[in-house]
Amino acid sequence: MKKWILILLAVVVVGGGAFVYYARNANAEPLEVGATASDFTTTGALAGKEFRFSLADKLKDGPVVLYFFPKVFTEGCTIEANMFADATAEFNAAGATVIGMSGDDIDGLKKFSTSECRDKFAVARADDKIIADYQVRMAPGLAMTNRTSYVIGQDGKIVFVHSAMKPQGHVTGTLEKVKQLSKS
Repeated sequence: MKKWILILLAVVVVGGGAFVYYARNANAEPLEVGATASDFTTTGALAGKEFRFSLADKLKDGPVVLYFFPKVFTEGCTIEANMFADATAEFNAAGATVIGMSGDDIDGLKKFSTSECRDKFAVARADDKIIADYQVRMAPGLAMTNRTSYVIGQDGKIVFVHSAMKPQGHVTGTLEKVKQLSKS
C-alpha cells in the first residue's frame, strides 16, 4: 500500500512539474506597446471568399486591428466575431481594418467569415510563424492561439494590446484606440 502511495505521489509531483513547464512555454505575455509588428502575408477569407492578406499592404490604408482567437465556431470566438461585426462601421469610420486571426484551416475560416463575421470583416490563417512572432500560442505544440487583440499603427508599431480569454473588452478597447488615432 505504501508503495502505491509513493508511486502516486511521484506521478503528481512529476506531472505537476511537467504542467508548469508546459504552461510556461506557451506565450504567456503578448507583445508590448511600442514593439514592431512582424509583417506577414497569409491566406484569408471575407464573405466566404479566399484571398491573400498582407499586413504591410493594409497598413498603407490605416491602422490595423489584428485580433487573435482560439477556434472558429466556439462560444467565445463566435461572441467576439459577432461583436466585431456589429462594430465594423465604427472601425471603418475611424479608418481601421479589422482582421481576425486563427490557426484554423481556410475552409473553416471561409464558413466563419460568412456566418459569424457576417461578411463584414476578414479572418485569416495564423501559421506557426505568425503565432510565434505575435506571442499568442495557447500551448506548446498547438497551432491554436490565445485571445489577444493588437492595434497596429501605420508605422508598423503596436499601439494597443488587450489579452484576455473572455471576449468582452477586445472590441471596446481596440475601437477606442483607433478612434484616438483618427483624431491625431
